Amino acid sequence: MSPARVRLSRATPIAARIRAGDAQLALARGYDHNWIIDREGDGLAFAARLHDAASARVLDIETSEPGMQFYSGNFLDGSLRGAGGAMIRQGDGVCLEPQHYPDSPNRPEVPSTVLGRSETFRSSTVYRFGIA
Repeated sequence: MSPARVRLSRATPIAARIRAGDAQLALARGYDHNWIIDREGDGLAFAARLHDAASARVLDIETSEPGMQFYSGNFLDGSLRGAGGAMIRQGDGVCLEPQHYPDSPNRPEVPSTVLGRSETFRSSTVYRFGIA
């Protein structure tokens, strides 16, 4: 069975769905999911964009990896302090981690993570920051 494919075709605020009652989001206490990156051929492919409407800051990510793990700071518990001493709580941070699919070794239909003795692993990721 192939991994499920969910197309995110338009920008969606992270907060819009994080507490929407989805069973997988509830189990993980937020996002902790691996997304399949649509790509054509080898090389870099557009993987994700984060946009902060208040500041107009943008982060675009391109990668050679087949997937993107998206984690939404689900276990931040207020014990860390941020700018100005503010508590950092659940959902206050995000991680976007280009990588292979978590179950790749057990799924022959997805890109392999097996590296032979004489092979070299190569991966590229570009994080591009800007103003929208």
